[in-house]
Amino acid sequence: MSTFMFKNKVNNYTPISNVFIDKYMPRARGEYVKVYLLGIKYCISGEPGVSSAMFASTLHLLETDLMNAWNYWNDEGAIKLIPIDNLGNFNIDFLDLDEPASDKNENIDLLKELNNNSTKDMLQDIENLVGRPLSTKEMKMYISWINDFNFPPELILLLIEYCTSKGKTDYRYIERIAISWHDDKINSIENAQTYIKKHEDKWIKIRKILSYLGIKDADIMKPQQQMLEKWINSYNFPLDIIYRACDITFSRINKADFKYMDAILTNWFKGGIKTIQDIDTKDFKKTKFKKSSSNSGPKTNFNNYEQRSYDYDELEKKLLGWDKND
Repeated sequence: MSTFMFKNKVNNYTPISNVFIDKYMPRARGEYVKVYLLGIKYCISGEPGVSSAMFASTLHLLETDLMNAWNYWNDEGAIKLIPIDNLGNFNIDFLDLDEPASDKNENIDLLKELNNNSTKDMLQDIENLVGRPLSTKEMKMYISWINDFNFPPELILLLIEYCTSKGKTDYRYIERIAISWHDDKINSIENAQTYIKKHEDKWIKIRKILSYLGIKDADIMKPQQQMLEKWINSYNFPLDIIYRACDITFSRINKADFKYMDAILTNWFKGGIKTIQDIDTKDFKKTKFKKSSSNSGPKTNFNNYEQRSYDYDELEKKLLGWDKND
């Protein structure tokens, strides 16, 4: 039986979609474009994988900048960023930007729809919000939401106002938010306002925590954001509890380590901690006292009492819940 080995010919160039150049590149930050171009070069050349350290070093970027770039392109719909495990490894799938999407709104009679004053007014308000004229495709898309998603014009305007308040005016991003609202059965102004308040309240707290740590919200990665959301939503910790975990982390390792803080807060959550007073009265705040082993020499005001000796290793084990694993 024969085996035929085919030698791959590596191109000396990397083809880039004109759709990327025309639509995606102009509004992206320069370092994000660099990450996309180098990534697609690795992809086309058959590179099986590249470490984040090597990738960032090649582009003279921080690894946090690299992760922010991949999250940006994932949000823009240029790639699919798929977690492989809990260790920060990902599959990156570069999407075919040239592939024409089937236009399910082709049957919309735009001229007829524009005769409806409420629809016409809605589209004009949308243009004012996004700060540019709408394309025919965009107008048909917004009109389709009225029937397909059961969105009233007022809700569509609220959705777009919400997106533009976050600096997002690209119709692809707006469409993803609309689909998300539809999937969450948000079809009224009241439901939308409740969703926005809950979402914005979460981000107000996240920004306060990051400010306390001296970190910009643009510098956090998805796993860190997920930890922050867990502390706020799942554990339902008030800010003063989270601030205390930050203080303890800094006092012990002198840096903002999210995994370390997460271990502290998870241990507190399991221990039923709900207030600062609970923290101050729990066992892990107690220190071990040891009697002075030296009984010789004259008694002075300094050594005439039982001196405290702190077992910092034991304290840290209790703090992080590791003592239960021994």
